[in-house]
Amino acid sequence: MNDNQIKTASKTLSYVLRHAPETLHLTMDKQGWVSVEELLLNFSKKNFALSFEDLVEIVAENNKKRFAFNEDNTKIRALQGHSLAFLEMDYSPIEPPEILYHGTSVDVVDIIQKEGLKKQNRQYVHLSQETDTAKNVGGRHGKPFIFTILAKKMYENGHTFYKSDNGVWLTDHVPVEFLKSN
Repeated sequence: MNDNQIKTASKTLSYVLRHAPETLHLTMDKQGWVSVEELLLNFSKKNFALSFEDLVEIVAENNKKRFAFNEDNTKIRALQGHSLAFLEMDYSPIEPPEILYHGTSVDVVDIIQKEGLKKQNRQYVHLSQETDTAKNVGGRHGKPFIFTILAKKMYENGHTFYKSDNGVWLTDHVPVEFLKSN
């Protein structure tokens, strides 16, 4: 596959595994896993040839490391970013570092400063340990703005944090009192 085809396949895979498995008639378990065999077969039914080798390349080369295979490469899932209510991802609670970051667009800063960070239609609010990552995320929707999250204080006040396999920090909500504007 060329770079453009890989990018298209990766975006389609992200959409299907995070939001709409039914578009490819996939059976997804509660942890977000789908059969690789079923995925490849159903991709081909949509006139999009995708080989197992292509899928391995997408998983390995995805710059956000969004996908993972199970131990024997028979199942695949997105690591976070899901909007599917039935999922019960198998994250373990973990103590966060002192500070985390959240990148967003300057267009929504006023709302966030009043309401805190909400997960919207996703299962969790996504946070990062690096400002560069937060800036890249925020820049996807316009001029970026980075919030500093007082993660350790949140944790000490009873908020639960998780860390996905690709390093994205997850929590249910970030109340205003734990937000700092940079």
